Amino acid sequence: MMTQHGAATNQANRTSDTRTHTAGERSQLIALDPRPMSLPVLVCHCAAESEHFYRGRSHDTRFAYELFRRALVERDELAWEHIYTHYSPLVEGWVRRSGAFASCGESSEFFVGAAFTKFWRAMSPERFATFPTLAALLQYLQLCTSSVVIDSVRAQSWAEMVSDEALPVGQQPLVSPDEQALDRVQRAEFWRMINMLLNDDAERAVVIGSFVLGLKPGEIYDDRPDLFGSIGDVYNVKRNVLSRLSRSSELRRRLA
Repeated sequence: MMTQHGAATNQANRTSDTRTHTAGERSQLIALDPRPMSLPVLVCHCAAESEHFYRGRSHDTRFAYELFRRALVERDELAWEHIYTHYSPLVEGWVRRSGAFASCGESSEFFVGAAFTKFWRAMSPERFATFPTLAALLQYLQLCTSSVVIDSVRAQSWAEMVSDEALPVGQQPLVSPDEQALDRVQRAEFWRMINMLLNDDAERAVVIGSFVLGLKPGEIYDDRPDLFGSIGDVYNVKRNVLSRLSRSSELRRRLA
């Protein structure tokens, strides 16, 4: 019959074996080089290490850093899509915790897309080298997130206080007819590109209503009940469109 001391000893041995096995796995993980990994394997490692991080366990950031490197240095579209999908909840949390968000009147999904777009445009392959760690990259992404929210609120506040038409003639922006014509052409080209990236009338109604007419989702729903079954449908379409547009390489090149 096993004594209590013997049972305790066996339990301790099993615990020790488990810890040794875990340590061994971590040693094997450290020996892995993320660079030659296929993208699916790299993404799996990123997800596993993120889970370890959120559970307060030891984690390895090299895999996530390599994913960012492929997206930003090699301009790998699939890598960028994985980054957008994986880190969107984190960015949305930053948006919602921003003190300016409550007064902006815009959806969090809009700012998530804007933050990633700002991050992409600012992070050239040459600049990437100045961010040696994952923590540095995420800190900069957080700064981009705060910036787009604050800039939006400032723009809205200024537009509400005074418009160009309300300014005295001597204080209105001085723009030549040629510059005005060029601006109109560039805007027309931009909206043609956006239109080509939209799939149906529902997406066009959301984009035009939100960003041209300045309508809220409820107003878009009231205006087009033939396209949407509920206000939630408007939010879903808007979230999906912004997510897709932010990942569009063609649009990013146009904005660069």
